[in-house]
Parts: sequence; structure tokens; C-alpha cells
Amino acid sequence: MNRLLLAAYPKSYRSRQGEELLACLAEAYPGRSWPPPREVAALACAGVQARARAVVDDAARPWWLDGIHLAALALAALALVPYLQDVWHWALHIDPGQHAIAFHFSGWYPWAGGPTRIRLLPYGLLPLGCLIALLRGRAWIALPAAAAMIWAGATAHGRTLFGSEGKAGLSYYGLGAPLTARDLVLSGTLCAACAVLALCRPSRLRRHSYRWLAPVVLAMFVAGGLHIISVSPAFQRGLFVLEVTALLGAWVATAATGDHRWLIPVAAVAIVRTQAIVVQPDAFMQSLPDLVVFLLLIAPLPALAITAQRRQGQALPE
Repeated sequence: MNRLLLAAYPKSYRSRQGEELLACLAEAYPGRSWPPPREVAALACAGVQARARAVVDDAARPWWLDGIHLAALALAALALVPYLQDVWHWALHIDPGQHAIAFHFSGWYPWAGGPTRIRLLPYGLLPLGCLIALLRGRAWIALPAAAAMIWAGATAHGRTLFGSEGKAGLSYYGLGAPLTARDLVLSGTLCAACAVLALCRPSRLRRHSYRWLAPVVLAMFVAGGLHIISVSPAFQRGLFVLEVTALLGAWVATAATGDHRWLIPVAAVAIVRTQAIVVQPDAFMQSLPDLVVFLLLIAPLPALAITAQRRQGQALPE
């Protein structure tokens, strides 16, 4: 099990010092397949720091390009979350019946039972395609997918391609107001980020393995396969924990390197989520107090900026 901890470290580190680290763990905790929780947290934190330093040391692309790429990935994932169940059911030809997530009608596709208003595709295919293209560094494929998201949101009513906006009612978001296909700030910001990436030589973009899609498939299974209710407090708080973990990871990476690239995705998500709350205050789901939510969305921005400046200040005397 100790080998699972090595996954937090970059490949170059694993090849050089992986066996040495495993030997140290085996010597320090003989007979145990897993170190104590405090040691696990320390190793995971060190792994994030090592990955962050490896990213900063890679001079193949400027920091701001990497930051915009990360922001586009975060926004594509944010746009996909409310439609995980929909895409899962469409891909496996499932009629969810009473487990449908707040659509205007119970029949989604020709095979669905009950009164049916046929639509050809789930809206979630657009952010999913955008996410896959961005993972592989194919911004020229992600750009038309993001543009199609804007079109689908702007022409939601009366269309049968994605149905009535693809999704109606509440989404999974416990940390902010619901985000639907009609939220053009999200799709517009994502499209702008993809346009910048497509114009800046796509060959310079970082390419991630398809293995990064494993969490997406797992999330689809949880949402669609297990029929988790979309407004379930447990699901919303689970998403909240994931978001806080991501913010802590960005802080650890910034503190280790003094680099500003992780500030860009945090700022993009905060702007989109804050805008949704301000525009739709009545739709806020109140799973957390309003002030707490705003602090969690906005406070990381100055915190990351100050952390980067301090780290750079410490690096100068060295």
C-alpha cells in the first residue's frame, strides 16, 4: 500500500528516489502496510510540493499559459458536474424514471418511458468533450465545444437538440447558487480561455494522461449508477470537501514555489461562482451560511497572492 503514496510524486522523483522512500517507510514502520495518518498527510503534502516544483522547472511554456490551461480545465469540470448523472444514463441507455434530476419531463430519450419530449443529446457531452480535449492539450477541439455551450445556453428554449436547456432546477452545488446551461458567464469564460489557448501554439500546452479521467468516471457512477439525489446534503458536502482540498493543494503548491499560475484557476472559479450567487440570491441553497461561502470563495485569492510574494521574497536572499 505504501506504493500508492508514491503516486503523489512526479515520475522523475519516483524513478530516482521511489525505492529509497519505500525502504525508509518499511524500516520506520515495520509490519505495517500503511504509515500513520500524520505521516500520510506529510508525504502527500511533500508529493504536491515536488509536483509543483517540477511544473515550475519546466520552461517549455510560460506560467500564465499554464495558469489559463488549469483555469479552463477547472471551468470545464465545473460545468460538467450538474450533468454527470445525465451523461451516465445516456451512455448506458438507462431510463432513470423517478430518479431523474429535476428535468421538466420524465422521458428524456426515445427509449425512456412515460410522456416523452425527445432530445437528441445530453448537454453534459459538451463540457465533457471540452474537458477531454483540454486534458490532451487539444485547445482547437475544446474551443468549438465551449462555443457550442454558449449557443446551447443562449437558445435553450424551443430546441430539441439538448432539450429545454439540458437541465432545469437545482444542481449539485452546495457551495453556491445553481449553475445551469443558461449561465453564460461560465461558458463564456471557458470559451475565452480556450480561445487564448488555441491562439498560443497548442503544441506548447501540457498533455495529461487519460488516467485523469478516472475520477470523472467514478463521479458519473456515483451520481448516475447509485442514484444519489442531486440536492443531497451528503453529496453537496462531499463536493465541498473536494473543493477545499483543491484550494489547499493550490496553496501548498504556491507556498513551495512562489509561482502565480495556481492563482488563475482559483480566481476564475471564484468569479464564476460568486457571480452566480449575486445574480441568483434566491436560488442559493443555504447548505452553508452566506458569509462562510463568500469567504471560502474570495479569501483564497489574496491568500495565494500573499503566499507567492512571501515565497519570492524568501528566495531572493537565498
